[in-house]
Amino acid sequence: MHKLGLVCKNKKRFKIRTTDSNHNFTIAPNLLKQYFYTTQPDRIYAGDITYIPTKEGWLYLAVVIDLFSRRVVGWSMDDRLKTSLVNNALIMAINTRKPNKGLIWHTDKGSQYASNSHKQLLNDFGIIHSMRGKGNCYDNAVSESFFHTLKTELIHHTTFETKAQARTAIFSFIEIWYNRKRLHSYLNYMSPVEFEQKMLHSENNTKNLKNVS
Repeated sequence: MHKLGLVCKNKKRFKIRTTDSNHNFTIAPNLLKQYFYTTQPDRIYAGDITYIPTKEGWLYLAVVIDLFSRRVVGWSMDDRLKTSLVNNALIMAINTRKPNKGLIWHTDKGSQYASNSHKQLLNDFGIIHSMRGKGNCYDNAVSESFFHTLKTELIHHTTFETKAQARTAIFSFIEIWYNRKRLHSYLNYMSPVEFEQKMLHSENNTKNLKNVS
């Protein structure tokens, strides 16, 4: 890197709190216990919330990530930290991916995820809730890793004049760059979409071979 004149993008040391665990809602058990692997798509999702600074104020982003391919399959943005933020992100994932009942949904213990409204949404679609351990960011490492990438590669090096500008940039980052082009070491240096397509193609070939035999 020194010979080529390359430097790394470093993230700024600034953080605000997006998780309010001081509530009276029932907490779901931690089903994953830092085991973030699955061999099939739409079996385990992970989600979290982060903040985006703009000159018009904070913009909040909630995401849903499929642990099979690390693809962001749902997201939502809002001016305020409210339950509809996380509900809308999960609804997007459900509508686009149509997971079967029994999907595991892993989140933190924040009031948005623990709320009665969110629990009702999970119950309506037969989704099993899992929550990370108290004060342990490694219990939701996949979501944390995505947010680190988003902020290192976009947020910390961009000044957003408006929230609308931030929304457009984040949409492009997720759908055009992260899901379709960015290479992941976890995926053997494929993008999430490429990885899913390759796995689906391999699975179809296996089924065809079994049918022939």
